Amino acid sequence: MAELHDFTLASARDALKAREISALELTEAHLEAIEKLDDRLNSFITRTPELAREQARRADEALARGEGGKLCGIPLGIKDLFATKGTRTTAASRILSNFIPPYESTVTANLQKDGGVFLGKLNLDEFAMGSTNLTSAFGGVENPWKYSDSDARLVPGGSSGGSGAAVAAGLVLGATGTDTGGSIRQPAAFCGIAGIKPTYGRCSRFGTVAFASSLDQAGPMARTLQDCAIMLESMAGFDPKDATSVDVPVPDYEAALGRGVKGMRVGIPREYRLAGLDPEIDALWEQGIAWLKEAGAEIVDVSLPHTRYGLPTYYIVALAEASSNLARYDGVRFGERQTRDTLDGMYEATRAAGFGDEVKRRILLGTYVLSSGYYDAYYLRAQKVRTLLRQDFQKAFEKVDVLLTPTAPSGAFGWDEKPTDPIQVYLNDVFTVPASLAGVPALSVPAGLNSRGVPLGLQLIGRDFEEETLLAAGHVLEQAANFTHRPTLHAGGAA
Repeated sequence: MAELHDFTLASARDALKAREISALELTEAHLEAIEKLDDRLNSFITRTPELAREQARRADEALARGEGGKLCGIPLGIKDLFATKGTRTTAASRILSNFIPPYESTVTANLQKDGGVFLGKLNLDEFAMGSTNLTSAFGGVENPWKYSDSDARLVPGGSSGGSGAAVAAGLVLGATGTDTGGSIRQPAAFCGIAGIKPTYGRCSRFGTVAFASSLDQAGPMARTLQDCAIMLESMAGFDPKDATSVDVPVPDYEAALGRGVKGMRVGIPREYRLAGLDPEIDALWEQGIAWLKEAGAEIVDVSLPHTRYGLPTYYIVALAEASSNLARYDGVRFGERQTRDTLDGMYEATRAAGFGDEVKRRILLGTYVLSSGYYDAYYLRAQKVRTLLRQDFQKAFEKVDVLLTPTAPSGAFGWDEKPTDPIQVYLNDVFTVPASLAGVPALSVPAGLNSRGVPLGLQLIGRDFEEETLLAAGHVLEQAANFTHRPTLHAGGAA
């Protein structure tokens, strides 16, 4: 059934509607691939083959009647941060290892309403905290890509590393991700796929396990931007159950892909040219500029003067909100409980046993910046800087339609190359966190391989709720790059 793994989400959708293949046949092929490859990749925490077969049979019945939504019969993976009714939802943490939600997140409910077939829950960094997908309590995820000169295990990026690896390896046709500071875009770049972080408020956060509430946003990850556009249209929309959901119409994203960039103004933020930037990353960035220019875009130099404050501001705001959000995991209301003689003892033992080192580190730092005497010095000041960062983008978008930057400062690196200093790991997010702090949409598209044979991505950042403009520009990059490479570990064999 190798040919079934050659489908993109869009081509599978068309083949299903034309009745050239059945949803059950497509689902079985992907379940078989998971059985074959995922014991090694570890991209799934929970597999749901019986649920998938049941959903596929229902999809075939709908298709036979000439009905079915835009994702009818499409095999998908769900990041294990979305609550799924009756299916275990762990956030990759020991403290939620046996949590079975009695409700469904809005995003996954929307995907099911459109006929998506769920093959299981995908691995991630614990509570979405990490840039490597090595902090999961269920073990790290292996990137299906390999260095050309080594068989070393590479990280898939994080926190949506399970989603990135499963899509890249052909185990699913699309997957949900969440992006707090780059957790869709960075793993998309590391795994050679596309990913979109929509505008904050575009997709409901109801039923998504919270990391940093003012930053978290759901988005699609898939092989192409067309596939992402199809998924995003299903995931997005106003939700009265989420107070931060914004009531704006959801456009036809797929239709925007062919608009082109003729007359579009593309900004190049000079502050993103970091000292010591990897020459291969810089060369790819220049290539992206050339591709857009050749397609008719005007290239404009712009300044985002507060960019250098992005990372420290992010790690104050995000960690403060994380410490507050994770206070609910005390052994009383959610998750696993350690028994002790006193209430305080039970709290301490439960949280000590339930959280991993990275989560504990972030809770401690976040609690510190919110503590009496330090709130004004850290958290309040960080929020003021965040306002300045957003104003930088607003001023830039008075002159340009989109911004072009690299997605990450490097390609995927080895498990054993992971820096021991957490601050070095945090630097993976240097190009992605400013857009997250500003709440504006951004995407990553695969644009080439580095000298060791692993993918590199380019990032486009746009105005609030102008995902269509991003998709139009991204599609031009995608066509120019013609990224047809496949990873070493792939359900259909390497290309």
